[in-house]
Amino acid sequence: VDNTDAVHITETVDDLWTLLTLSVAPEDMGAIIGRGGKTIEAIRTVLRVYGSKTERRVNLRILEDKA
Repeated sequence: VDNTDAVHITETVDDLWTLLTLSVAPEDMGAIIGRGGKTIEAIRTVLRVYGSKTERRVNLRILEDKA
């Protein structure tokens, strides 16, 4: 991303799952999603593999920073 100051990640942990919420600047949304959604799908695949290794479900939610 170009605007690194606007990147924020929050983690919410429950007994069985972890929710990561990623907030980025509007102009960086395309870089996170990628052409045809390939970049975000690759990120989510890595998180699924990590989750299977740790026996936890890891989800990623992307929020567009309105600032």
